[in-house]
Amino acid sequence: MDKKIILIIIGLMSTALIGIAIMQAFWIKWQVDLNETAFEDKITMVLNQVKVKLEEDFKRKEESSELFTLKNPNKNKDNPIVGRILNSVNDDFKSNRLRQQYKSTALFLSPQTKIENIDKDKLDSYIEEELKNNGLNIDHDYGIYSNENEDFLIVNGNYHVAQMGESSHIETQENRSLYNSNYAITLFNTESESPGSLKLFFANKTGYLWSKVWVSLLSSLFFTGLILFCFVYVVWINFRQKKVSEMKSDFINNMTHEFKTPIATISLATDSITSDKIIHDESKIKRFAGIIKQENKRMLNQVEKVLQMATIDKEEFKLKLSMIDIHDLITTAAQNMNLKVEHRGGTLHSNLQAKQSIIEGDKNHISNIFHNLLDNAEKYSSEKPEITISSRNKKNGIEITVKDNGIGMTKDSIKNIFDKFYRVHTGNRHDVKGFGLGLSYVKALVTAHKGTISVESELNKGSSFLVFFPFNQ
Repeated sequence: MDKKIILIIIGLMSTALIGIAIMQAFWIKWQVDLNETAFEDKITMVLNQVKVKLEEDFKRKEESSELFTLKNPNKNKDNPIVGRILNSVNDDFKSNRLRQQYKSTALFLSPQTKIENIDKDKLDSYIEEELKNNGLNIDHDYGIYSNENEDFLIVNGNYHVAQMGESSHIETQENRSLYNSNYAITLFNTESESPGSLKLFFANKTGYLWSKVWVSLLSSLFFTGLILFCFVYVVWINFRQKKVSEMKSDFINNMTHEFKTPIATISLATDSITSDKIIHDESKIKRFAGIIKQENKRMLNQVEKVLQMATIDKEEFKLKLSMIDIHDLITTAAQNMNLKVEHRGGTLHSNLQAKQSIIEGDKNHISNIFHNLLDNAEKYSSEKPEITISSRNKKNGIEITVKDNGIGMTKDSIKNIFDKFYRVHTGNRHDVKGFGLGLSYVKALVTAHKGTISVESELNKGSSFLVFFPFNQ
């Protein structure tokens, strides 16, 4: 797929996702606002029901409590209304004059008297009952506010009385919250006066409202996140596949080039052998036959590399494990590579310091690992390669380092260096041949030996490959 089309699709999908997120945010906010409206309606019902119950209590008191009080003055002396009268009477309390006075007081309690004598326990139970009836399980503060005193008489089930000589207004956190509350209803109000009001305050109102939509909110976030993850993953896979496709195209081009040269050489040698001038010259026939054999072997080696990677990908290969001296394999690989390095005017140093070099592994595959690493170091080095291969013991194993002074790699190249078909860009240089399978093969075989491989590199300053093999598999 063309890169421009991919970018257009990404833009459209991003716009769609942003639009969906905005719409979901709008609907959730709308749901919260709807819940708030329903909440306020329920609180209004709670306040009205509590008001009705308080007024009914005093209505019953006005109708019957004065006779009961006169018959049982000591039993009811703790009643706020009775207490006021008992404190004002003298020894002739049972006189007709006082009876008439109390009866008048009991039957015609003023609104201010009523609000000052609300039973705090009943008030608390009424509020809890009505909140429960309306399905409101939420922490709350409540208070009875007196307009005459400009202060609260009851706060959260406790009488709140200012001491004599002090300001009637005592500032507390509860008071401040209740003062500013919008949830209030007047009590015992008449056409001419309103003695005070009942107020409710909900400190966690916002959290309570949002808790009603948390299922919708989490579901929305989950599914939006899932869509976003799938979208990003598909885009990442698309770009990766595009990159792999490009690397495969490079691989096919390289393979074609690698095969074209020996095929052309074999074709020329064959034509030469069959010519009349050479067919009777045994020495020349042997020479051209040797060229054909050499080029044929070269092609077979290239085919073998591709087949090896196919076998490794299918995990059909098996390691032929034995106890081997890794220093012997390094020395052999270094000697073979030294000819190429010296031909280019460079040097290859060996610094084998590991005291324990015997490990359990596949001799053939481990030998190929070192040949590949040294071959890469030589191919990607400057005109005079400086290559060092060293070893040292680490806990439970041995570490081999192959260091060169080559072109180095960028951070992006280091991330992909062990991918199949990947080849480091070499600028305008065209002398570096290969299929991009060498390091992929090395990585797969090191992993098969339960080892690790890493690379340290800096552009134009060379690279170091660090390979670790455990002593035992």
